[in-house]
Amino acid sequence: MISKPDKNKTRQRRHARVRGKISGTSECPRLNVYRSNKNIYAQVIDDVAGVTLVSASTLDSEVSGNTKTEQAASVGSVVAKRAAEKGITDVVFDRGGYLYHGRVKALAEAARENGLNF
Repeated sequence: MISKPDKNKTRQRRHARVRGKISGTSECPRLNVYRSNKNIYAQVIDDVAGVTLVSASTLDSEVSGNTKTEQAASVGSVVAKRAAEKGITDVVFDRGGYLYHGRVKALAEAARENGLNF
């Protein structure tokens, strides 16, 4: 019997490959996305200093929406607004090894609509 590959291990390998190529600085931090089965999390990170500048998730009270995709879009707009308050406009998008589809795409497009450039 052939076993299927572990999806999370393949995602982590993809993520490590992407992280070797991109890094966030204070001028252009990294917008990181983590997606669990129930929630989605976004962080704006300065990798040089090792500091999270802004974060948002579906656990925040400001996030609304009925479906998970709507909630992801709400997280994208909240993280973009919080980044704008700190003067951050340009970021590097780190999709965390996930495909640019569904909840990750909704978060990214909402962040772009609310002022983040990537």
